[in-house]
Amino acid sequence: MADATIVVVNWNGKKVLPICLEALSRQTWKSFRVVVVDNGSTDGSAEWVARYNRGIELVRLPSNMGFCRANNIALRRIATPYVVLLNNDAFPCPQWLEALVNGLERHPEAGFAASKLLFYDAKGFIDRAGDGYTKAGVGYLRGRWSSCSEYGEEEMVFGASAAAALYRTEMLHHVGLFDEDFFLLHEDVDLSFRAQLMGFRCVYVPDAVAYHGVSSSIMRDSPTSVYYGQRNLEWVYLKNMPSSLLLRTSLLHMVYNMFAFAFFLRLGRGREFIRAKRDALFAFPVMLRKRKEIQAQRAVDDRYIFALLEKERFMERKTSRRRRNQAPYRTPGFHAEERVSFDPRRKV
Repeated sequence: MADATIVVVNWNGKKVLPICLEALSRQTWKSFRVVVVDNGSTDGSAEWVARYNRGIELVRLPSNMGFCRANNIALRRIATPYVVLLNNDAFPCPQWLEALVNGLERHPEAGFAASKLLFYDAKGFIDRAGDGYTKAGVGYLRGRWSSCSEYGEEEMVFGASAAAALYRTEMLHHVGLFDEDFFLLHEDVDLSFRAQLMGFRCVYVPDAVAYHGVSSSIMRDSPTSVYYGQRNLEWVYLKNMPSSLLLRTSLLHMVYNMFAFAFFLRLGRGREFIRAKRDALFAFPVMLRKRKEIQAQRAVDDRYIFALLEKERFMERKTSRRRRNQAPYRTPGFHAEERVSFDPRRKV
């Protein structure tokens, strides 16, 4: 019987999904099963999985139901001790899963584990080394654009990116699954915040390395990513930040929004930014009800949460986004020196 279930949500990922599944077939830790949840793809990728990868469970949805709901549909059916979430454009190294499992085994106080994600298309640089959250009430990507040789120590962090993360199934049952109102983006930050509030820590495992073809589905700073990203970060903040810390962080949160508005206005995304904040405000009563439920289940005090928050560096954030936008984008795939022959009939 498998110890872990790996869930891969796919939407029109025909160019990347075979590479992702090939990487899974080469894992040194073999006790897992794979579930591909297809979000109404129209590029033939679901048919490809059904035809060639008979060892994989395929769940076909009639339309694009979003990252959150697609994952939740699979998560509700899982009974293995561990759950792994992996993007279809994330390509783990062979020791990745073994390192994550060993990391959680070393830290029974941790409910989930974060990978070391490296850019695929900017070789030698970190995409993220776990997720952080700042005193401005905004999530951020730890270590982005640092050398891949940095962030080499195992440590406790705020959260894990659902692009490549391991969760204890019992933690998910306790904390709850993704908030489907989010649809996509920041849903993993919300889950990480809820987990921390309920006493589950996150361990960053630097030996769990995966390459990430960032934003291969929705593209970076597209209207979709700006809208959902800016709307959902407000919901994360409102739902989860303890009351006393809302007072301490509200000014910086407003400053962040002013900087962000100026940035996206220059990119020609001002309309999406304003619509995101408007819709976040319209959902205020719904989020307040969710906040009441979350805060009632808290198992840690405000000092613990405040200690998790890191200094907001507005200019570094701006520089990182600008650098990412200027980076060349290539269709994800292994570099020539990493390429392996891929037999689509192989069972994973």
